[in-house]
Formats: sequence, structure tokens, C-alpha cells
Amino acid sequence: MKGRLLMLVALGYGARARTRNLMALFFMVFASVAMADPLRIAALGDSLTQGYGLMEQDGFVPQLQGWLNENGVEATVVNAGVSGDTTQGGLSRIEWTLTPDIGALIVALGGNDVLRGLDPAVSRANLRGILEVAQAREVPVLLIGMEAPGNYGPEYKQAFDAMYPELAQEFGAQHLESFFAGLMRDSDDPADLVQYMQPDGIHPNADGVSKIVEAVGPEVQALVDPLIN
Repeated sequence: MKGRLLMLVALGYGARARTRNLMALFFMVFASVAMADPLRIAALGDSLTQGYGLMEQDGFVPQLQGWLNENGVEATVVNAGVSGDTTQGGLSRIEWTLTPDIGALIVALGGNDVLRGLDPAVSRANLRGILEVAQAREVPVLLIGMEAPGNYGPEYKQAFDAMYPELAQEFGAQHLESFFAGLMRDSDDPADLVQYMQPDGIHPNADGVSKIVEAVGPEVQALVDPLIN
């Protein structure tokens, strides 16, 4: 009887050990799969980010994704662009855009603020709110600037253009001076840029997006490299 009891106890311990081992194996596999998932980057923007007027594969996010893939950057870009959005719209969306699976953020907003002639102080406050949320969640940010035209006067242009580098410095965000920086590399003559724009003269065509991504891609890589290497 005593021997039988010892055997049952031993079998019980063995079953519990096997259960513990299986559970440990499950969690190890689960963790490895989770770790293998690529970093997700939210691209918060307006029609320039959303891909207005383009076939889906020609838009900013798909082309940026292609650039990252070609350069061995294991990250997935999530399109959080909404046509017509202002910095206020971005601020209203940032809380639910930064879901727990988002590890980095691209902010490319402000073009529609300029088109509507909004006070740069309001745009600055909205961008500040976006950066505060990202900072609180420890999500690194690439802040891409926009440039105001001169028709609102020099004071407006100075105030608008300056808010991007100043906010980037304040919040420790990475900064690219202009969404259109890639188009300006070869020439800053507007006549030379027509070939890269859609007929509305505001949104880039597929070739224009490709040149834009040539400038944005390395900035995104620099943003996420510390997170994935």
C-alpha cells in the first residue's frame, strides 16, 4: 500500500511537472512570436500621408514601406493619414492612434492649417499636444515640417515655419525640415517641380512620392534603429 501511494504521488508530481513544462514552453513560444513581430510605426498626417489621388501602392505609406523593406528595416508603417486633416484633427486622434502595439510615430501635419490660414499659435499648441501624448507613452517621434507660403506675410511664415524645429528640440523629437525635402534636393525652382505634382499643384504624383520617400526613409530608419537593433 505504501509503495502504491508513493507511486501515485510520484505520478502526480510528474504530471504537474509536465504541465509546468508545457506552460513554460507555451509562454516561451508566445514571447518569441511577439518579439518577432516587426515594430509598428504610425504615420499621423493628412492627404499627403493618406495618398490622395494615387493608386494605393503609389501612396506615401506603401512607398515608405517598400523603402524600409529594401533597406532591411524590420518595421511596419500604419497609415494614419486623413485627407483634409489639420493639426487639431491629429490631436483629436492621437490618443487612439497610439495603441499599445505602436512603437514609433511620424507626424506630418500642418499643410491644411496653412491652407485655412489658421493662427500658427493654434497649430503649435495642437502639435505640442500630440508630442505630449507621445512623450507620455514613451513613443519616439519624427516630426516632419511644413512651410508656409509668403502670401500671409513674413511674420506668419516665420512663426509657422519655426514651430517645427522648436517643438522638436523641446520634446527631443527627430526633425525633418519639410515633407517636400526630397523634391527640393535637385532644384528649388517651382517650375522644375511640376513634373512631380498632380494637376492640383498641391499633392505629389507617384514619382514625387518616390523622391519624398528618398528623404524621409533614412530619417525613419534613424528613428527606429535603436528600437530594433
